[in-house]
Amino acid sequence: MHSLKLPRTMKRRRPIPQPPSTPPTPTLLKTLASNSKPTSNSSKKPRILLKTPQTPPPTTPISPKWVPLNIAKSELSLALTFPTGQTFRWKQTTPLQYTGVIGSHLISLKHLQNGNVAYLIHQSPSEENARSALLDFLNVGISLSEMWEVFKASDSRFAELAQYLGGARVLRQDPLECLIQFLCSSNNNIGRITKMVDFVSSLGNYLGSIGGFDFYEFPSLDRLSMVSEEDFREAGFGYRAKYIIGTVKALQSKSGGGIEWLASLREMDLQEVVDALSTLPGVGPKVAACIALFSLDQHHAIPVDTHVWQIATRYLIPELAGARLTPKLCSRVVDAFVSKYGKYAGWAQTLLFIAELPSQKTILPPKFRATEENKDTNIKASTTGNGPCGSSLSISRSC
Repeated sequence: MHSLKLPRTMKRRRPIPQPPSTPPTPTLLKTLASNSKPTSNSSKKPRILLKTPQTPPPTTPISPKWVPLNIAKSELSLALTFPTGQTFRWKQTTPLQYTGVIGSHLISLKHLQNGNVAYLIHQSPSEENARSALLDFLNVGISLSEMWEVFKASDSRFAELAQYLGGARVLRQDPLECLIQFLCSSNNNIGRITKMVDFVSSLGNYLGSIGGFDFYEFPSLDRLSMVSEEDFREAGFGYRAKYIIGTVKALQSKSGGGIEWLASLREMDLQEVVDALSTLPGVGPKVAACIALFSLDQHHAIPVDTHVWQIATRYLIPELAGARLTPKLCSRVVDAFVSKYGKYAGWAQTLLFIAELPSQKTILPPKFRATEENKDTNIKASTTGNGPCGSSLSISRSC
C-alpha cells in the first residue's frame, strides 16, 4: 500500500490560531527541586578529516551510580518518549536503559522497579550541571498528569488511550540539534535518519562508549562549517547535504550568532517561529512545526503529515474524510487540534500519533487495532515519508 505524501514546501497562507486559555498551564512538578573517534554501532566511520580536532572538555571524577529523579512512569515513559521519532540521538543500551548526550553530559536513564526514573552520569564536567540540563531536556516543568486530566475530561478516546500510553512526554531539545536532525528526516525512514544523525554527531567531541554505541557531543556550527557538501553526499545524505550546508551558512550569518538566533525563537509566537525557520534551506512548515514543538517551547505546534491528517479526519473533522490533504486543509488540521486541546495541542497530538505506531498498537486493546483503522492509516514498517516531518514509522528498539 502507498501513502499520500504531503508536499514538503507547502506554505500556510493564514496565521496559526492562538490557542484558547484552556487547558490551564500545568504547575511545576513539586517533587523536582532542585576527539572525534570512529563509531562502531552508532554510525559509519566519517570519511573526512577535520583540520582542527577538538579535545574533550575537562571533567571531574564521577562515581557511577544510579540516582532517582523522583519522576513517576506516568510522567515519563522512556519507551514511549525516546524511540518514537522525536530524537535520533538516544540509544537503547540495555533492554531497560536509554543513553544519550545532553550538551557535554553523557547520561543513561532507566525505570526502577517502582516505575520511577533514575539517571546515571557517565561523563560530565559537572554533576550538578548535568542534572540541571537533564531536567530541562525532559521538560519537567510541565506536569503531564495535570495536562492529561484536562484532555481526558474533553476527549473520551484520549482518556482510553491514556490508560495504556501514560508517560509519553515531549522533550525540550537543543534547537540546533533538533534542526539538523529534522533536516535529515525529509522523505526518509528512521533507520536511515539515525545513521545520518550518527554521522553528524561523530564530528563532535567523543564522550564515551556505552552498550556498544559511541557517544559524542553535538558538533558546533563552526565544526559543521568545516564539512563540505561532497563530504555529506559521500556519507549518504543525498540532496539533504545541500540543505545542511546552506542552513549552517545561514545560521553563521545571523547577527549575534546562529545559536542565539535559534534560542530567541522560544520567545516568539508560533507563526513567527514557523516563518523564521522556513527561511532556512530545506525547512518547510511541517519540519518547522517539528522543530518548534520539540525544541522551541511551541507546545501547540502540530506537525501535519498524512497520518496526522487521517487522525484528524477520523476524530476531529470527520466531514473532511476522503479529501486530499492540501496546504489549506493542513491549516484546518492545526485549527482542529488547537480548538480541541488548547495551548498543549502538540502534546495531545504526540500521544495520538504514538497510538498509531505498529510497536504501540500491540499493547493496546483490540478495539484500537481494528482492521479498518490499520487499512486507513497504511502504516507499514517499510514505508517511508509518513512519520512526523517525513520520517517513516519503522521503530527500531535498539536505537
